[in-house]
Amino acid sequence: MLLQSDFLAIDLDTLLKDFPKFQQPNKVVANIPYNITGPILEKLLGTIARPNPRPFESIVLLVQLEVANRLCAKSGSRHFGALSVRVQALANCEQVSIVAAKAFYPPPKVDSAIVRLTPHPIDPTLKDPQWLDRLVRLGFATKRKMLRNNLQSVIERDRLIEILESLNLNSQVRAEDLSVTDWIALSNQLLELSAIDR
Repeated sequence: MLLQSDFLAIDLDTLLKDFPKFQQPNKVVANIPYNITGPILEKLLGTIARPNPRPFESIVLLVQLEVANRLCAKSGSRHFGALSVRVQALANCEQVSIVAAKAFYPPPKVDSAIVRLTPHPIDPTLKDPQWLDRLVRLGFATKRKMLRNNLQSVIERDRLIEILESLNLNSQVRAEDLSVTDWIALSNQLLELSAIDR
């Protein structure tokens, strides 16, 4: 079956009701428009606060190389950012292959890469997904700034330093230095502290 539609606007559940012989798709393979990579990823994976309730088994996409580097980056690398945390909280990411611009005609101005995303359940220890989503946004708001400065709107600086040290994290740590697991642990600790303060 071939359907032509705006992927961001399409509702697969509603659409497939008219085709009872077809099951819910469980894999995605696509060469996507680079300028809407973010919205497409969100539609496929959901968000930390609202993961896709029907996750795909596998998602293979051709994306801009710079985006692929950010999606699959390890914490501490220059490519690791809010996008890395948001995607890796929802899926394992693997860069399969780099596709040079010269592989296309006419060649684009950027190189590309094939990435494979394998969705997984969000970490069950995470106590409040919306709170984590907010923290990540604040933490990466000013690149290269220490986390204790970026999170001053939600916690007093000295208390944050105490929490960071209790998690075996350097008090001068930056947002990009925390792994997804670290972000979840920090989110849970700050949530507990805010409950105590109330």
